[in-house]
Amino acid sequence: MSDQAQPSSTGPDGPDAPGGGEDVQDGAGAAARRRRRRRLALVCALAVLAAGGTLAVVRPWAGESAPQQPQVRHSTAEVQRTALSSGMKVTGRLAYASPVDVSAQGQGTLTRLPAPGDTVTTGEALYEVDGQPVMLLAGDRPMWRELAPGMSDGADVRNLKRNLVALGHAQGLGLRVDGKFTQATATAVKRWQKACGIARTGKIPLGRLVFSPHATVRIQQVSAQLGAAAGSGTVLKTTGTGLAVTVQPSDSQVSQFAPGARAEIQLPGGATARGKITSLVQAGADGGAGTTGGQGGQGGQGGQGGQDKATVTITLDDQKAAHAAGPSSVTVTVTGKSVKDALVVPVTALLALDGGGYGVQVRHGSGTRLVRVEVGLVANAKAQISGGGIKAGDRVEVPQ
Repeated sequence: MSDQAQPSSTGPDGPDAPGGGEDVQDGAGAAARRRRRRRLALVCALAVLAAGGTLAVVRPWAGESAPQQPQVRHSTAEVQRTALSSGMKVTGRLAYASPVDVSAQGQGTLTRLPAPGDTVTTGEALYEVDGQPVMLLAGDRPMWRELAPGMSDGADVRNLKRNLVALGHAQGLGLRVDGKFTQATATAVKRWQKACGIARTGKIPLGRLVFSPHATVRIQQVSAQLGAAAGSGTVLKTTGTGLAVTVQPSDSQVSQFAPGARAEIQLPGGATARGKITSLVQAGADGGAGTTGGQGGQGGQGGQGGQDKATVTITLDDQKAAHAAGPSSVTVTVTGKSVKDALVVPVTALLALDGGGYGVQVRHGSGTRLVRVEVGLVANAKAQISGGGIKAGDRVEVPQ
């Protein structure tokens, strides 16, 4: 098709359209009105598409007589060669992950409790029962039985052995991280008990360990009282020490939050942080049903099952700026599609052409020429165009 494209000569302003029965003597004025209406419909449609909505046909002239309108005044804008990217800004929440309840198993009396805000690391005492420390170890399942020689194989033994190796108590024992409680396991347990200052028995009674999904935990809440009986309910609520961002996008925004995509977070005070989308829990799904691994169960504030909106979790690259800001409301920018070295014009420069497609009015000397173009990415009220021999530095008409 030639670069010289013809604007519509028929359409809603034809003889059968509302107001179309009048004797059209001013052809230029009628064409301007039709072009103005197409431009309005185009801008509205592109705005809906850029927001991720559903494109609807916009006919501002339908159902009423088109009033006589003044001639549109135009200015010009320069065609630029630049990068263009689509993005979205939404409000999120910087917070610790959803808290995990810790129950005191076994029998005895609570004789020491941590304070809210304390941090406890694997291998350290979390609280005390009968004056004896209850130790924190990393693991994905709670303790449910005594760990001792002669017991059946299980995931709890594997968790124990993994910690004994990580803490350096299995050196020279040839200890394999599996579900078998061997003599070498008992020896490593005795070494660990000696380091903790407790009786070296080679076995661990129920309630003397707490397995946590976090290697280091932060005490969010102390639920029990000193002197209370162990086994009577929740003692502590803990979280990980890392802050994460959670966002609850609308249904039309969810597609912008692809797991693995990057995001920029505007923190209070003007600082910024970057992160990666690590979890997307759809509306109505369980809090642990994230669409990407590793962080699916850490839905932040609002990652609970049965939620009305999807919940997105963003893991930050660097915790320093996040901890300086503390739990707070933040602005999250997600980047969608992007192009580099593109020819870009204001979206209002685009005109809908007969038969489909778009064009722009290019200033040429003292006049203009209508040039058909291909439209690419539309974002931030700008459009990527190509074709028609248009180059950077050309000037196109835009309505004032």
